[in-house]
Amino acid sequence: MSDRSGVLLATNRQDITTDHLVRELRRRSVPFLRLNTEDLPQTVVTFAASDMLTGTITVRGLTHDLAAFRSAYYRRPELPEIGATASSEARAYAVQEWSAAARSLWNALEGRWLNSPFAILRAEDKPRQLAVARACGLRVPPTVVGNDVDAARSFLAARRCVIKPLRRALVDDPDGPGQVIFTSELADLREEDRAAFEAVPVIVQALIPKRRDVRVTVVDRTAVAVAIHSQAHEETRVDWRRGERTDLRQERVDLPPAVVAACVAVVQSLALRFAAIDLVEDRDGAFWFLEANPNGQWAWLEQVEGVEIAATLVDALVQ
Repeated sequence: MSDRSGVLLATNRQDITTDHLVRELRRRSVPFLRLNTEDLPQTVVTFAASDMLTGTITVRGLTHDLAAFRSAYYRRPELPEIGATASSEARAYAVQEWSAAARSLWNALEGRWLNSPFAILRAEDKPRQLAVARACGLRVPPTVVGNDVDAARSFLAARRCVIKPLRRALVDDPDGPGQVIFTSELADLREEDRAAFEAVPVIVQALIPKRRDVRVTVVDRTAVAVAIHSQAHEETRVDWRRGERTDLRQERVDLPPAVVAACVAVVQSLALRFAAIDLVEDRDGAFWFLEANPNGQWAWLEQVEGVEIAATLVDALVQ
């Protein structure tokens, strides 16, 4: 049995964000196992059910006792990859079985996750997030969610609004990179838009006139806020991700203590230890909650002076 088990990193081969954690763990000489879940079919897993779920996983000839991991970080696992020589039916079956084994792995590590994959699944519910944020004392823009065009039209008649996806902002394309769906201002809804609007549920939300956007990265009780000066450029005013501007100014900022406490409370109320929260600071200096991403990107923030997310996450993982 290997004695190298320490922190489990559950992700995929292409995940650059986890590379930042790997460097920090190595710098501190903290033992870890990076489990790229595409490679699960090349591992050996064994579970023994007694009073509690236990098991082992053997990766590249080293066997790790799941009970020996002090903590685990759930990043971006992908589906297991099955050899191309198998039939399509056999591949589909094998993917389902290995995915079931992965869920057993995640259950065996329950209580040690940052974040639990099962908590992530519940926390991704956007209407629930808005309700939790409001209960924690944050301002929340008036919002309707669904595909009822008449309700959205009535809502839009009383205010300026934006429209954005309920869950996924990327439309996959097997022949290309796919299409990103950005948050956009919704000018009107005409009768000829009915079929398109009713096709999928969306979020229609009151537009908050911005001073700037703020990304708050919460790890346990630590909150790191970065202001994004989105209003400096026309294409980034509604959605700062649009245009991929390399000159978009970002800086670490200190938020009012009440806003920090509310952000931490949102994360805890969602049964999470980590989340990337998007706020808007309006022109009067008030802060509005937009969403909390329980598995959000953070590596790009480390280019901002004074921001060290990887170190904060490793602190949490080794405690």
